[in-house]
Amino acid sequence: MNGRALVAWNLRRLRTERGVSQERLAADAGVDRAYISELERELGNASVDMLDKLASVLDVTVAEFLTRPPEGYSKLKAMTPGRKPKST
Repeated sequence: MNGRALVAWNLRRLRTERGVSQERLAADAGVDRAYISELERELGNASVDMLDKLASVLDVTVAEFLTRPPEGYSKLKAMTPGRKPKST
């Protein structure tokens, strides 16, 4: 797995583990949602400064983006689409 693939896999893993949508992550990091999508699909190339911003929002170290997946890893499941229902 190359560096771009590691960043993509870990970004999605960290984001979904925390239940954060691409929209929320993008807004909190001050970037466009499409850019987050590009990073997760290995189409974008994040700078160290961008990894710093994303790590800060996700409350992890930058090193987390370069962690190798466990042996026999599989594709990550997508979060449930749609908005969460409003609590009353």
